[in-house]
Amino acid sequence: MNIFLGLIIPLIGTTAGAACVFFVRNQLHMNVQKALLGFASGVMIAASVWSLLIPAMELSENLGKWAFLPAVFGFFIGILFLLFLDWLVPHLHLGSEKAEGQKASLKRTTMLLLAVTLHNIPEGMAVGAVFVGLLSSGNEISLAAAFALSIGIAIQNFPEGAIISLPLRSENGMNRKKAFLYGTASGVVEPFAGLLVLALSHYLVPALPVLLSFAAGAMMYVVVEELIPEASQGEHSNLATIGFSLGFAVMMMLDVALG
Repeated sequence: MNIFLGLIIPLIGTTAGAACVFFVRNQLHMNVQKALLGFASGVMIAASVWSLLIPAMELSENLGKWAFLPAVFGFFIGILFLLFLDWLVPHLHLGSEKAEGQKASLKRTTMLLLAVTLHNIPEGMAVGAVFVGLLSSGNEISLAAAFALSIGIAIQNFPEGAIISLPLRSENGMNRKKAFLYGTASGVVEPFAGLLVLALSHYLVPALPVLLSFAAGAMMYVVVEELIPEASQGEHSNLATIGFSLGFAVMMMLDVALG
């Protein structure tokens, strides 16, 4: 039951954000979007460090001064994995007119959805990896620490859900219910990605430090490749910096207080 709840919490955050389409008439103000994107970036980077990379190195303490090797290896594999998905999957970022990935005759709304879905995969994998660590490790990962990561990702999923559903309503003329469903659908991949990691846990436990750092690398790729550039475009990028600081602090406090 705890594992199921941990996997679902991030989706609840996305769904709650997507539900903003029923209460907000137009898109979020650009300054608000910048602050929220910065906040999401701060949460993900703090989660990558405290919830994934540090436990990965703690699990490798038997390697002595080389305890960082599995973490570094997994980190770069995670980066390369997201780089490959970015190249493979046709998708379109909000505010952009040029699609990325392989050429495909897909609708604009479909490619917008794929962009968010694509970058939600590592978040689901991160939650799954932490719960695999909870089930297999000693004291390196506690139930509270696993839930801290899940709650932190849910918090940063709230603005993501709103930022995908509101433009679909205001720019594409989609009705509120359909825009809400699209926004929610972008987060459905997360529990499934977590379940996949858990299903393969028997094979992944021996490489748990690599798995945790793999998720961290994938999340870091999303932040650097997408969230921070989008938050820094145009004027008032200092709002994104403030949002980043708040997000980082919130996730850091969650991990330390609950872990």
